[in-house]
Amino acid sequence: MSLKDVLSAIDAEITRIEQARALLTGTVTTRRGKKSATKPVKAKRTMSPEARERIADAQRKRWAAQKKATK
Repeated sequence: MSLKDVLSAIDAEITRIEQARALLTGTVTTRRGKKSATKPVKAKRTMSPEARERIADAQRKRWAAQKKATK
């Protein structure tokens, strides 16, 4: 085997090992760094109108208390 053949075989083995690692960890490793193979999807959080109104009322109460304290 020539040096070129040995280096080619080593590169092929490295690629195979990187692919196996990516399958096990869920990330894709490239020569430049790591990239996520699957992005976690976050569920969009929604708030009920009642909860939104409670929060708004509480904030108005805080603003009133702050305004009263500055007078």
